[in-house]
Amino acid sequence: MARSDLHPGLVSITFRGLSAEELIELVVRANQKGIEWGGDVHVPHGDTRKAEQVARWTRDAGLETAAYGSYYRLAEPDDSPDIEAVLDSAEALGAPTIRVWAGKQDSANADDAYRTAVEEDARRVCGLARNRGLRVALEYHANTLTDSIPSSVALLEALALDNLDTLWQPPNGQPEDVCEESLRSVLPRVSNIHVFHWGPGGWGDRYPLSEGTERWSNYFRILDEQPQPRWALMEFVPDDSTQQYLEDAAVLNRLLEA
Repeated sequence: MARSDLHPGLVSITFRGLSAEELIELVVRANQKGIEWGGDVHVPHGDTRKAEQVARWTRDAGLETAAYGSYYRLAEPDDSPDIEAVLDSAEALGAPTIRVWAGKQDSANADDAYRTAVEEDARRVCGLARNRGLRVALEYHANTLTDSIPSSVALLEALALDNLDTLWQPPNGQPEDVCEESLRSVLPRVSNIHVFHWGPGGWGDRYPLSEGTERWSNYFRILDEQPQPRWALMEFVPDDSTQQYLEDAAVLNRLLEA
């Protein structure tokens, strides 16, 4: 029996060179269920006509919009799109969640003033999103305030906002026990998962998902400890290959079977 609470899909920025129509066709071929649309190429911030069009194509193909990748960085107005434009597109797209980054400083070097600025902007953004019935999810990523277990937990506890979650992905280059600890530490607040299998070299050190099935089986078992509807979204495959994506998608689909 398939897990009813974990749904397979794709992060659109995995294939920035494909059109939205080509991406939809690819995800249907992969027998996956949804797409996190990115705001940098496929659904530009503020272009609500394009967002409505992509939303219609997605629905017509029998897929769902899992989230909207906004590229908004909290407390970094000079390095972020306009938040109202982000929200306009997310709403037109029918995305339940927008993905944002917790600033652009690593937690080891961010001072108290920077953490406070990120928290204040998070409250502002979550308030604006709440007015539109949207949720916000923090990217779980290096060089942000969610780049370590203590910092991620501290940020989520300090905010405690009812429409704020966090994404999760395996911390780059970390052994499996550290990755599992990081997932458990934020588990009550985890929304969607970004799925990939990378080596210690990170983004440039990518491997087929078939080589990481044991790790990902363990991660999914941890998620089963606190089940809720979530997306398991594939991101960045070896060589940016559509054929590799189709092969990895088949692996993920099997992993999501009990």
